[in-house]
Amino acid sequence: MGIALSGLFNPVEINIESLSGRKIAIDGNNALYQFASTIRQYDGSFLMDSKGRVTSHLSGLFYRTMSLLKHGVKPCFVFDGKPPSFKNATIGERVNAREKAREEYKLALEEEDFERAKSKAQQSTRITPEMFDESRALLDYMGVPVINAPSEGEAQASHMCFKGDVFACVSQDYDSLLFNSPILIRNLNITGKRKLPQKNIYVNITPEKIVLQDELNRLGLFHDQLIMMGILVGTDFNPKGIFGIGPKKAYDLVKQYPNFDTLFNNVKWTFDISPKEIFDFFKNPPVTNDYNLHWKQPNPDKIFELLCDEHNFSKDRVENTLGKLSQLRKKEGQTGLDKFF
Repeated sequence: MGIALSGLFNPVEINIESLSGRKIAIDGNNALYQFASTIRQYDGSFLMDSKGRVTSHLSGLFYRTMSLLKHGVKPCFVFDGKPPSFKNATIGERVNAREKAREEYKLALEEEDFERAKSKAQQSTRITPEMFDESRALLDYMGVPVINAPSEGEAQASHMCFKGDVFACVSQDYDSLLFNSPILIRNLNITGKRKLPQKNIYVNITPEKIVLQDELNRLGLFHDQLIMMGILVGTDFNPKGIFGIGPKKAYDLVKQYPNFDTLFNNVKWTFDISPKEIFDFFKNPPVTNDYNLHWKQPNPDKIFELLCDEHNFSKDRVENTLGKLSQLRKKEGQTGLDKFF
């Protein structure tokens, strides 16, 4: 779900070329969800192989990651580990919401309302353990580093960015800013035209960058106040936040009450978890320094085996995609290739 602070920031539009030579940490769970929910057929059904197994996530992961590599970007993927115990309620709510959306999807199909069916199908998206395992394997075959976080993936990616090991975190959610990531990049995995739900309107989605310190300076906030704002409007640990408080009111409140205790003594807190526990988690989440950011040459044989032999991907298209990367690397010369890997 992430933090509901979309109207607060002033992102800067960027292009992929501006990231050439940069290391970026991609929120793996968020990326797979985006691929699995958006890469659908007209009626909302997944892309599948001949055995009825979902391939939407693999399609998005392969072609989008290859595009990044072809542009000289050095992505690594960070996946969630064990969630904190106080996230269990949120996880349960998400399961129930997906089940409700699944039932509404079936009803929309019966009524042949395919636009609504696709919308409900996207809301019911679930990434299975098998999908995660295949995704990790594919990334390994592509030579892309995979980091398994001890807890929240965005916390780990933010830690890597704060240390300077990567240039930016990549996610659709804003959580990494609360985890103190210096730079957040959004829309890197879902660029292109997107249709607005229930409207015959298409909008152009382009990558955008948010620089944390620039935004804090513009807003006149300390980072602790930004975390407090996030807690007021709702996080993964207190979904939907405090009733009646949106980003604007939250901003006004943290300006009026910059002290944590004073602020939360002046709002109606109804969650089982204390706001201090959430605040402390954003300040000091479980992270690790045990990771290796080393990019390897792709292994075409393994990629063909997984995508084409196992999941019926077009061998010509996969071969063409790998070939374009190989040709680009040859054109750049072996010196540039050595620097990349």
